[in-house]
Amino acid sequence: MSTILVTGAGRGLGHELARQYAAEGWRVIGTVRSREAKLPASVERQIADATDRKQIAALGKALRGVPIDVLFCNAGISGKRGMALGSFDYDSWEEVLRVNLLGAAAVTEALLPNVLAGSRKLIAMMSSRLGSIAEASGMTLPYATSKAALNMLVKGLAATLASEGVIVVALSPGWVRTDMGGASAPLAPETSVAGLRQVIAGLRAADSGKFLSHDGSPIPW
Repeated sequence: MSTILVTGAGRGLGHELARQYAAEGWRVIGTVRSREAKLPASVERQIADATDRKQIAALGKALRGVPIDVLFCNAGISGKRGMALGSFDYDSWEEVLRVNLLGAAAVTEALLPNVLAGSRKLIAMMSSRLGSIAEASGMTLPYATSKAALNMLVKGLAATLASEGVIVVALSPGWVRTDMGGASAPLAPETSVAGLRQVIAGLRAADSGKFLSHDGSPIPW
């Protein structure tokens, strides 16, 4: 049985990722911030706030010796709405970076032994097309900068872990109807996640370090 760990599995795309993989017969471990968070049936609960280093270290200890085939660092926040030049909320911006960038880095560091013990040796980071520097519009800068930084983390980890046979990719789910994406988004979570799963299933060593959309198309850095 293959094993995937999904961070931020209590809502949105993380919840749907956990649900679909569990439905396919995978062992799914989902991290959430509280014991009250709802998880899909058969998904194993682990408490780990992306900003809490002690909880992340405890997660690593709790899963010591457990092979993880796919580590999906999905947990993320958008920050305070409407932030723009002249009205930046720097406390909110810092929180976005702590969750979206540093949280992903800390989880990866804590669970790298598990990934190395897995058969797929795959790390997926939930990025966003808004993190593309080439396509930058100046909108949602705090969120966009966190995803651009996450993309740099992906490139760096891909280079660092190449000799270990680990594949590291940045994935964009598209504009999805979630609490973060809003009701007017064109993609249903089920459609986005089905695409992401197909991309993950087809990844090879040569794909490590790439930035890909949910439909498998490359996104410019």
